[in-house]
Amino acid sequence: MNSKERMLRALNREKPDRLPATIHQWQQYHLDTYMGGVDALTAFKQTGLDAAIQYFEAMGQFWIPNAEKYIVQTAQWREEIEVVNADPLNKLLYHTIKTPEGELTYKTGGNLTTTWITEYLVKRHEDIDLIKKYMPVTKLNKENVKKVYDSIGDNGILRGFVWGDQAGCWQHACCLMDVNQLILEALDNPDWVHKFLKILLDKKLHFIEVSLKGAKFDLIETGGGASSDTLISPKMHTEFCMLYDKQIHQALHRIGHKSSYHTCGGMMHILDSILKNETDASETLSPPGVGGNITEPEKVRGLFGGKVAMIGGMDQFNILTNGTKQMIRNEVRRLFEGFGKNGGYIMSASDHFFDVPAENLKIFADAAKECTY
Repeated sequence: MNSKERMLRALNREKPDRLPATIHQWQQYHLDTYMGGVDALTAFKQTGLDAAIQYFEAMGQFWIPNAEKYIVQTAQWREEIEVVNADPLNKLLYHTIKTPEGELTYKTGGNLTTTWITEYLVKRHEDIDLIKKYMPVTKLNKENVKKVYDSIGDNGILRGFVWGDQAGCWQHACCLMDVNQLILEALDNPDWVHKFLKILLDKKLHFIEVSLKGAKFDLIETGGGASSDTLISPKMHTEFCMLYDKQIHQALHRIGHKSSYHTCGGMMHILDSILKNETDASETLSPPGVGGNITEPEKVRGLFGGKVAMIGGMDQFNILTNGTKQMIRNEVRRLFEGFGKNGGYIMSASDHFFDVPAENLKIFADAAKECTY
């Protein structure tokens, strides 16, 4: 069985020949520093992992390094960038967006591994009206997507996103307004928050219909870390995340795509909501060592087994980066027995990493190959 068949069978909640093992994303910093500057597909081949390639172009994420090169301009949404500090180790950019009815501003910092927000775009309630009227939704070049898909071949799967800084509506809003302020708004002005989320939902549904329909992806990532139960309550998740997530997943299903709902943090108290949002897979199954709260994989399997595929679980810092060979092998076996012994599971690093030795990734891949069905 090749890697694509293995991973697709797991996504269908079935048993492949053996445990699929991958990582969430290759970071360019890691490829350059530890992998000799090869591309992501070559890195998968060199380590023996099953490939899961992420397609970033035109997806709209602020958080990737040098994200400013992907900014979309229109006549009514003109973004001007002032480079306050060009040092790639401590980059600082001031952004001014000019629309026919006013200006919006935000600030970002960055280094070789990521980009972060230092000042948020939405500062007043009326700012979301400018987002509704003028914020552009990017359009995918489906021919480019097909070229990447074809280049992967049987080596694995191609993953895409729903447009936006984060794929989920609440999660996207938390990139446009400080999350602490948004939580307070959800308590004090829930109608305004729902209006905000509906604006983002409409744009995401448009992207799904125009750009993802007919695009060659094996899996579409949805959600985002701001929906985690380590950040908001299960009740708030149900009201401000689940209802919107469900509509996104239904729209993806209508055009033939599978979804993977991303919660890069706590999820033990929102497992029922994840089931109800109609996703095909749930990730990242994060343990406490990387900010999650999954200590007993069997409990997740008991609820998700046969209903939702599972992706993730591997502690990318304490185990993959700093663990011994035996620690890595033991953890692979523990996660396989906990999440995956009945199939429907892709073992993966729970999220990004930057300093994992290449040898540790090979040990990870070899250990997974011993977990057969």
